[in-house]
Amino acid sequence: MQKIPSFTIDHIRLLRGIYVSRKDEVGGETVTTFDIRMKEPNREPVLGQPEIHTIEHLAATFLRNHPVWADKIIYWGPMGCLTGNYLVMKGDLTSRDVLPLVTETFRFIAGYEGEIPGATPKDCGNYLMMNLPMAKWEAAKFLREVLEQITDANLEYPR
Repeated sequence: MQKIPSFTIDHIRLLRGIYVSRKDEVGGETVTTFDIRMKEPNREPVLGQPEIHTIEHLAATFLRNHPVWADKIIYWGPMGCLTGNYLVMKGDLTSRDVLPLVTETFRFIAGYEGEIPGATPKDCGNYLMMNLPMAKWEAAKFLREVLEQITDANLEYPR
């Protein structure tokens, strides 16, 4: 069986950042999947399930309501390895194109106060698995240590 492209990325050298994971043609339009890598794989503790779940709810809500980008957002969700999230968008986009949007998203999460959107038994399959304080802490850490100091090494997969 052939390896899928995401399993060919050198996770030993992969840094935290924003990477183009893949581009696909769907109905004549390019769809870009971004790897929003919040943790260095196999080198630091992964995100806890309650905080990444909270980040998912907050980021998805923010992005799907964004005044400029809302119509380009297809999906935001956690990676199974718990080291980051996937952002899927309409358009042939680069990591630099979405850097301001991702930065704005993490600022929103880091400063969020109030009820977590969609965190009710009617709206979510595991509404009790939330941790807003840790989600805010992780978002602020990623914002401060990566997004506000971004370099090419955090925007292009290691070769």
